[in-house]
Amino acid sequence: MLVERYKGSKYGKVARAKIRELSTNEGPEIQTKRGGQASWPKQLWTLTRRSSLNMSRDMGYYWLRIIIYIVVSICVGTIYFDVGTSYTAILARGACGAFITGFMTFMSIGGFPSFVEEMKIFYRERLNGHYGVSVFILSNFISSFPFLVAVSVASGTITFYMVKFHSGFSHYVFFCLNLLCSISVVEGCMMVVASLVPNFLMGIVSGAGILGIMMMTSGFFRLMADLPKPFWRYPVSYIGYGAWALQGAYKNDLLGLEFDPLVPGDPKLSGEYIIRTMYRMPLEHSKWWDLTALVAVVVGYRVLFFCILKFNERASPVFQNFYTKKTLRHLSKRPSFRKMPSFHSKRHQTLYSLSSQEGLSSPIP
Repeated sequence: MLVERYKGSKYGKVARAKIRELSTNEGPEIQTKRGGQASWPKQLWTLTRRSSLNMSRDMGYYWLRIIIYIVVSICVGTIYFDVGTSYTAILARGACGAFITGFMTFMSIGGFPSFVEEMKIFYRERLNGHYGVSVFILSNFISSFPFLVAVSVASGTITFYMVKFHSGFSHYVFFCLNLLCSISVVEGCMMVVASLVPNFLMGIVSGAGILGIMMMTSGFFRLMADLPKPFWRYPVSYIGYGAWALQGAYKNDLLGLEFDPLVPGDPKLSGEYIIRTMYRMPLEHSKWWDLTALVAVVVGYRVLFFCILKFNERASPVFQNFYTKKTLRHLSKRPSFRKMPSFHSKRHQTLYSLSSQEGLSSPIP
């Protein structure tokens, strides 16, 4: 009624006349300034700077881990201090190498809570279209790289010189690089877990289980040649970081050394003999090929993380639409959502005012 009255009123006539007048006048063209996204290098610089700032301010992200790594490295160095080249040192060196490449890198799961919070920010900003998945992954790697180097160099220097592994600067560099790549693999693995299991407790449990499997197939707890081939050796031991890291660590330390025999007077045992016979590891490729394979595993986990984020981006609307339709169909079957026939209740009568009732008058005059 209000709309019909307005159309026939003088206000409606004046408004229509004004619209016709404005539409016939040709004014200057209005140039709209279109906003655009920041360039890819600008996005990378901004995200790297922000992520580095967050990592440096958050004590639990890397600083606490660096302290724990240093403390654990001192403990390892004092336990295996100047391990020597006796026959018992063969087992001691093997156990020390397995602990460093396995359990010390395992402590990197401590950054999972901080990374989950960072993922929440990423999902919100990604929905707003601020930046892409690739720039987020690359910025996270660049910002975390100095901290990973600090962890590897600090712990690697302490353990290398206290245990007195195979001397030489090249051996020291390989030792630190091997530790750096192992920690990077754990970081990438926890990123994949965070993208699949955003829950904190379930993520820690899942990540710890995956890393435990990698350590079990590294070749120390069970020799590589004795692993069941259908699954544990092919492909688990090859896609995990433990086997490559441990092989490189043994080759870096044992090759070129000689150890005392079990029976005095027998010939000394060479490092090559120990790797081939006692640890039953192949020597057809050098330790640098093991390090290259470890780098490939690092890149592989980052690529897998990228693919998962992209898949979630594409598949999430489809799953949400399917879940919504399923929920609506389920709700439509409930009795409370069905249209019930209307009927008048005899218990609840219509209320009338006192003045309208016969024989009664309103108390208000």
